[in-house]
Amino acid sequence: MKILVVGASGTIGKAVVNELKSEKVEIVTASRSSSEVSVDITSTKSIKQMFEEVGQIDALVSTTGAAHFGLVEEMTPEQNLISVNSKLLGQINLVLLGLEYIRDYGSITLTTGILMDDPLVSAASSAMANGGVRAFVKSAAIELPRGIRINSVSPNVLEESIEKYGSLFVGAEPVKSKSVALAFKKSILGAQTGQSYNVY
Repeated sequence: MKILVVGASGTIGKAVVNELKSEKVEIVTASRSSSEVSVDITSTKSIKQMFEEVGQIDALVSTTGAAHFGLVEEMTPEQNLISVNSKLLGQINLVLLGLEYIRDYGSITLTTGILMDDPLVSAASSAMANGGVRAFVKSAAIELPRGIRINSVSPNVLEESIEKYGSLFVGAEPVKSKSVALAFKKSILGAQTGQSYNVY
């Protein structure tokens, strides 16, 4: 089994790669830097080049996607586009452009987040992107060809990230990156489709 992990250099990406190492799989890592393959998910050209380089895969995993944090009354359309172009369209374009490279009965796993269900001040743009990805996954699941499955993982703030984002996630119970990685593992190696695996 050949698994492509996009965003492999990030906290969640590293945890997913580490969790999958115990399985008999081939892992190909991709990110903007520090990975086997370079990719910028805001560029369709870059995404196409990545898939051409990697070739056929059995599972596509996205643990990436930037989002803007800021108050709605101060947010500009340009700032909101950070979330749209990266977290939302970037991940969806991975699916649209990567579908032909995924073998029959393969899987796709995207990343969302708790903010779409548990609103926080200054997180509206991120919540919008997360909700859009979840809606896409749920709808795409009923029409993907060749038995290909698609799910998303929605984590709370990570223990490893609480120092950086703790002021935003007031009162939140941080989750272990291993718990999040296990949700990805369930999606990749399991049998369900159209699911949002919440790790809260």
